[in-house]
Amino acid sequence: MPNVQTPSLTVDFDADVPIVQQIVNGLRGALVRGDLAAGDSLPSSRALGRDLGVHFNTVAQAYRMLEAEGWLALKRRAGTVVRERPNPALGKNQTAALTDSFKKELLDLRARYQALGVKCEALDSVLEDLIETRRTSS
Repeated sequence: MPNVQTPSLTVDFDADVPIVQQIVNGLRGALVRGDLAAGDSLPSSRALGRDLGVHFNTVAQAYRMLEAEGWLALKRRAGTVVRERPNPALGKNQTAALTDSFKKELLDLRARYQALGVKCEALDSVLEDLIETRRTSS
């Protein structure tokens, strides 16, 4: 019997982000951080759905989205398993395009939270904390 890893996920039912995307984001974060490793089995969509308080089809959709990205293997009767996924080798142009896209998304996200009333200084502080955390963990 494979060792099933239950990732630490939470969903915010009041958030603007759809629940399926929250699950994808949480699982992808666990995968990138190494909390879930190649060969780990994930809970069934029914079990994780029950734990999160969401319909199992929502979890199944999140699993399919991560399978399409190459993170998971969905096997009938064997469950969901984390796949070995090497980091893609990007060319200079691809890296530039992705970093431009990242910058645009950050600016859009910043504008969204400013429109909700969050002060620029608070957002800047969060970004600075994230950068410092990355620097100290490298």
